[in-house]
Amino acid sequence: MSVSIRLSRGGAKKRPYYKVVVSNSRSPRDGKYLEQVGTYNPLLAKDDENRVKLNEDRVNYWLSVGAQPTDRVARMLDKAGIKERAATNNPKKGEPGEKAKERAEEKAEKLREAEEAAAAAAAAPAEEAPAAEEAAPEAAAEESTEA
Repeated sequence: MSVSIRLSRGGAKKRPYYKVVVSNSRSPRDGKYLEQVGTYNPLLAKDDENRVKLNEDRVNYWLSVGAQPTDRVARMLDKAGIKERAATNNPKKGEPGEKAKERAEEKAEKLREAEEAAAAAAAAPAEEAPAAEEAAPEAAAEESTEA
């Protein structure tokens, strides 16, 4: 039988309250357990001492006989100084998802097209302007010859 130290949910709807329990890993989350070794109230402030209460002696006993804490309970045990937890490394944490990458590519492509259109629009009047300037002196010369 594998034993785990995990959270068992109690409390009302939208008002969670958890017991830290030692139970058979195959039993249901809120089902029968071997022993309650603490409580966790997520509604309290993070610095409140009543947020997580653990019976250290019993937790140490269960850990010594091979109970495996879940990830969330392992974090609590690490914070309480009972059992050290190895830091995890998630290299993709700050990386956007696939949909976000696609949206960014589409946005960049639209921006590039808009810049090209603006550059083409700016270049077209610039080409016409010198032609108009050349025509203006010719028109001025024709007027001066007529007079």
